[in-house]
Amino acid sequence: MWFDMYSPDVCVRDCQSERRESDSAVKAVWLYRHRRIYVFFMLAVFSFFFSVSVLAADVNGVRVWYAPDHTRLVFDLSGKLEHKLFALSNPHRLVIDLKNARLKSDFSKVKLNKKRIKSIRSAVRSKNNLRVVLDLPESVTPRSFALKPNEKYGQRLVVDLYGKNHKSKSSVVPSAKKVDKNKRDVVVVIDAGHGGDDPGAVGYKKTYEKNVVLSIAKELAELLRKETGFKSVLVRKGDYYVPLRKRTEIARKHRADLFVSIHADSFKNSKARGASIYALSERGASSETARWLVQRENSSDLVGGVGGVSLDDKDDVLAHVLLDLSMTASLSASLDVGKDVLGAMGKVSRLHSKKVGQAGFVVLKSPDIPSILVETGYLSNPTEAKLLRTKTHRRALAKSIFKGVQKYFGKTPPPGSWLAWQKHHQNELALHTIERGDTLSGIAQRYRTSVGQLRQLNALRSDNIRIGQKIKVPAS
Repeated sequence: MWFDMYSPDVCVRDCQSERRESDSAVKAVWLYRHRRIYVFFMLAVFSFFFSVSVLAADVNGVRVWYAPDHTRLVFDLSGKLEHKLFALSNPHRLVIDLKNARLKSDFSKVKLNKKRIKSIRSAVRSKNNLRVVLDLPESVTPRSFALKPNEKYGQRLVVDLYGKNHKSKSSVVPSAKKVDKNKRDVVVVIDAGHGGDDPGAVGYKKTYEKNVVLSIAKELAELLRKETGFKSVLVRKGDYYVPLRKRTEIARKHRADLFVSIHADSFKNSKARGASIYALSERGASSETARWLVQRENSSDLVGGVGGVSLDDKDDVLAHVLLDLSMTASLSASLDVGKDVLGAMGKVSRLHSKKVGQAGFVVLKSPDIPSILVETGYLSNPTEAKLLRTKTHRRALAKSIFKGVQKYFGKTPPPGSWLAWQKHHQNELALHTIERGDTLSGIAQRYRTSVGQLRQLNALRSDNIRIGQKIKVPAS
């Protein structure tokens, strides 16, 4: 037995077996090592392409907005990227270098105003770097900044162009009737909310809030233009964005007696409906709905890309005293005019609340100007969205706001205004005999009063008058 185990044949078989096992072990080690190398190689390749895809951002499109004082370009991006700007002359150009960017859009389809931008072209530079060139009719001062994603848009790059021919001005609607220069007009500044890259609420059939409120604002401005003793100023008259703080600056620039900001509501519950009016609340929002609305409206500066402004540069004591003195008076006036407007709106539209709400809207934070924010209805409600799409309903809303404003200033006209002079002399009446060619509006213009006041003085139910009829008119 022992001999058999160590016979030459057995030894040969054992040696061959050990050799095969050794070869298999070597082969296994070789395969293991090469598999590791292959895995490491594939991981390296994957990491490389993954890092490139992460770092590179797609330029999915560009939108252009033309404001009176600047031109805004908004690049829609798939992610963050670095950029540089520099201007060239002879001819005028602005070069925008986008690092690790890939163009996924066709700039040739962008509608351009040749007076602002002649053309937009692009070229790929080394290592995924994209160069965008704007051909311009004049030299510009560029300003650029990145915007983080919000509920409407993703990552964006904003480039604002300020040129010599771009004038910063709001639209003053001239009065249809002249009054004594020593008896000034009551100035009402009308702010159509949102605009440009900020559409506001989007409702039924893609109804944009910015378009609805601009239509109402223009109707209101025209009504005030036709009324003796009033002057209206539009914060914006087209589809462009005006920063929230600048809206109140425009009101202050024109020495406004009243600031009216017009909006169309939206809420997560589509059953919410009705018009509402807000004045500023020093303590914040007066209800949960109001707080939600504050967050939505105030976030417009995130959409527009302009940061807030505070009283940090003012002396603490001075700022506190100024705010206390001014805010108390303007807030009281805001609540009063809000009540009159709300009462008039209740005759043409369902009301969300019968009381003037109070919330911390940025556009209401003018301590020296009575200010109201009018929510004309809910675009998130299909029924109200359909109404707001009609010109008839928008006109009716504008007329109701006008009546409320007219009623308030009829009771409390600003000192030095024509309305204040008229109220002082309103008890001094004379008789006017109707002659051929007379109209009630013509008589109102002649005696520097309004058609509404003539109706009230004479208990007229319409504008119909007859030859020989005697009506009461202001004596002065």
